[in-house]
This record gives sequence, structure tokens and C-alpha cells, in this order.
Amino acid sequence: PFEGVAWTPRPPQGPPQGCFACIAKPPALRQASPVLSPSSAVYLMESKSCKGDSLRPAVPCKHSVEKKTMTNPTTVIEIYPDTTEVNDYYLWSIFNFVYLNFCCLGFIALAYSLKVRDKKLLNDLNGAVEDAKTARLFNITSSALATFCIILVFIFLRYPLTDY
Repeated sequence: PFEGVAWTPRPPQGPPQGCFACIAKPPALRQASPVLSPSSAVYLMESKSCKGDSLRPAVPCKHSVEKKTMTNPTTVIEIYPDTTEVNDYYLWSIFNFVYLNFCCLGFIALAYSLKVRDKKLLNDLNGAVEDAKTARLFNITSSALATFCIILVFIFLRYPLTDY
């Protein structure tokens, strides 16, 4: 299929210019017409290259022209923090407030639990997490001290102080 076609490599002419898609394509081989000599067939093959050819004026690469005229559409997606994973300890606080309100610690825990709910509605994740830690601390303290006091009451009921 390539009878009469002669290809001679060109000497390097510095770094290639243009985009990768144009540089990476090898020059297309054409079959020489019967009236042309082999030297003119070489000329036809060399004039087919894209850019940086000394036989033809440099034509701007079609890919770089597309990049200049193309606009990249941007989509903005607002992601709010997932506030459903912040525990507010509301039921535990109510239980401590009603049944185990040792030195008003259950009331303080309930106040912080309500603050956590408010901050979750305002999407203040950092503030909600901090107040949830405080509410948990007050709930633990209230539950532990109230349980300790209940145990002491049962011990003193079982063994009154008059026996000592």
C-alpha cells in the first residue's frame, strides 16, 4: 500500500510546540501520485504536520483555541455539618432534674442540653459539641453524686449511728 512513498526523518527543531494531542499524532502518510517524484512525496508528507513545521506557517493549535474560548461552569454545593450526630442528653437531663437533682446539677445539665438544641438549629456544630460535653459532665456528676447519696442513706438506714 505504501509503494513509492519515502519517508525521511527531519532533524529536531527544538522543543515541540502545541498541545499534547497535536504533537503526539504522527504525520499521516500519503500515497504518492504517479506523476510526482519521490522527493516531492517527501515534501507532501512533511507538510502534513501540525505545528512547528518550517515548510508551513505555524497555525494555532485547535485544542488551545478551544481551551481559551471554553468556559468552565462551576457548581457550588453548600454542605452543612451533620448536626444530628451531636447528642444533647435531653432525656438524661430531665431525669436528673426530676429525680436526682443533687445541688441543682440536674437543672444545670438541663440548661446545657437546651443550649445544645438551640445551637443545633443554628448549625453551630462546634458550640453544640462543647455544650454537649458540658451537659454530659453535669449529668454524670449529678447521677454519680445522687447515687452515692442514695447508697449512703440505705447504709445508714440499715446500720444506724447509735450502734457505733
